[in-house]
Amino acid sequence: MSTPAQFQATRWSLVASAGSGTSRSALEELCASYWYPLYAFLRRGGSDAQEAADLTQGFFTALIEKDYVADADRERGRFRTFLLAALKNFASKEWAKNRAQKRGGGATVLSLDFESGEERYAREPADSLTPEGMYERRWALLVLDRTGEKLAAWFRKGGSDKAERYEALRPLLSGEGNATYRDVGLRLGMSETAVKVAVHRMRQRYREILRAEIADTVDDPRYVDDEIARLMEAVR
Repeated sequence: MSTPAQFQATRWSLVASAGSGTSRSALEELCASYWYPLYAFLRRGGSDAQEAADLTQGFFTALIEKDYVADADRERGRFRTFLLAALKNFASKEWAKNRAQKRGGGATVLSLDFESGEERYAREPADSLTPEGMYERRWALLVLDRTGEKLAAWFRKGGSDKAERYEALRPLLSGEGNATYRDVGLRLGMSETAVKVAVHRMRQRYREILRAEIADTVDDPRYVDDEIARLMEAVR
């Protein structure tokens, strides 16, 4: 399991500290990973696809190049909270200015696939979530998706046998389909008890990766458990 010492140099901690090349690189990586919830927030709030794309790209241009982070002390604890508050402030100023030119002066700081983003947004359920609720849910699902991808990559690094075992055990971890411990055991040549132990270990590894993923978006380990609780609440 992760220990407090492992939280001392998370990416958001670097970003929130004095500006440096490392901090900028960390900020760019975090933004590239978590831009879609902001895009979905703008779309749910009434912006059309082009305006949402322009505002999102312009926001990251300003965030990365104009050191917005330096003015966000009260929001630094959670990257999720900071991003949404900073976007709201940026968007309100842009709407007030009613600019005709492309946000960010046409500069491209991050290569964001807005076409696929709009395809994803078109598949969002037609529910009554507020823009803030949409943001929270999409953030949570993105964290879970990234955690699952990292778990799969961890197994693949162990070679083809581990990769095959992961694919067989994954439905038991996620609850997808009708697979049973006995069925998976027969497929892998393992006893039902051995399969249960393997799934238990996989769940432990998943939780470790999830905590590490969330630790990258907070600057204090005290926030991690609260963030996990918020994440689970958002996807219920």
